[in-house]
Order: sequence, then C-alpha cells, then structure tokens
Amino acid sequence: AGIHPSLLPPWAPGPLQMSLHPSTRHIIKLTTHPSQFDVEPEPIRWAKADPHERGPVVATVTHPGRRNAVGAHSGTYSVYRAVALAAHASPAGFRPDFTNTLPPCQIGPHPAWSKPGAIVSLDPWGHLPQEIFAKRMASGELDVRPTISVTRSHLDLPEIKEAVSVGRLTPDAKFLMADGAVVTTKAAIEPVWHLPGVARRFGVEESHLRRVLYEHTGGMF
Repeated sequence: AGIHPSLLPPWAPGPLQMSLHPSTRHIIKLTTHPSQFDVEPEPIRWAKADPHERGPVVATVTHPGRRNAVGAHSGTYSVYRAVALAAHASPAGFRPDFTNTLPPCQIGPHPAWSKPGAIVSLDPWGHLPQEIFAKRMASGELDVRPTISVTRSHLDLPEIKEAVSVGRLTPDAKFLMADGAVVTTKAAIEPVWHLPGVARRFGVEESHLRRVLYEHTGGMF
C-alpha cells in the first residue's frame, strides 16, 4: 500500500508526498501507477478522437488515487495555493466556478488532435473540460481544470496605428478597427506533456526520461 520512508532509496520522493488518507501521510503513494494498491488513475487514451473516450487529464489532488498526471496545475503558481491552504485562507475543498469560461469561438476539433504522435506537449482538449465533463464535475466525481484559456481582445500596436493614420492599412471593422486596434483571439496554454510521445520525439526510452525528469526537478516530477 506504500513505502515507509526508512526503506526508501536515496533517490526516492521525500515523506511530504501526498497520501490517499490523512492517517497515512507518512506513506508515499505513487498515484499514477495503476499497480499500486488502492490507486485507480483516470483512464486516458491520448490520441482518441472522442474526448470522452480520450479521457480527462487529472492533475488535481481532490481524489489523489484518480490522478493520471504528475505535477500540478499552474506550475510554479501552485505553491501559492498551498500557502493559502496552510494559512487557512482558502477552503481545502475549493473548486473554481467555471461559469462563462468557455472559449468565445469554436476551436477544433482538427485531424491532428487524433493523430498519434502529432501533439505531445499540450492537451488539445484543454480549453473544454468544463463542458465535456460537466456532469461528472457537477456530481463531484471528477475534479479537473482547463489547461487552455481562450479570450478575445483588441491589441493596440503603434506600428499598426501609424499605418492606419497614413493610409497604408484600411480598417475593415472586423479585424482592424478605425482607431487602429487589431481584433484578436488569443490563448494562454499550460503545458501538458504526453511523456510516451515526448520520449519518442527525442528518441529516448520513456523510463529514462521519467527518471531524469524526476532527478533534475528535485523529485517534483
């Protein structure tokens, strides 16, 4: 069910790794390894065209045994959530309200999303989990986060404004406004690495990649 810290090799994770139960905080659970007792990671089939069949990327800690990803959402900013929890400034079971967070325009799906090996460093469905898995999230069965945020905005670029003012560019009120503002759709993308695919890209063994990532991130990944 776990490994006691006294039996760990020098390169193994420290005793502060999350546990499945508060009474076993001193025991390390490798929650993304299905061979571990009481661990049942959410199935994920990376290149499936149907997002339900593909499955969600679960990096939250609400249900540790259901995680199928290493790391944490928001990268280095995840430590601030930990500080908020430690200071009791945020409830432990807090979940974001995803109302009005869907993209303002249709993006995909595209053939590359289901082409094995085509996309390995981001989740192409990362802008839609709050819609795809809405029922499971509402029931509390699943806790996932979007990894892509899509918004629309107007950009003010001095070079474009100058080109409009001297007549080199003509506003069309669709992509270029009369005041020189450029209408854009932009996305903030949180990396999601499919490690088997990343390993193949670099021509290395997945096991070797995982070990080196673990060693050179101080045991974080």
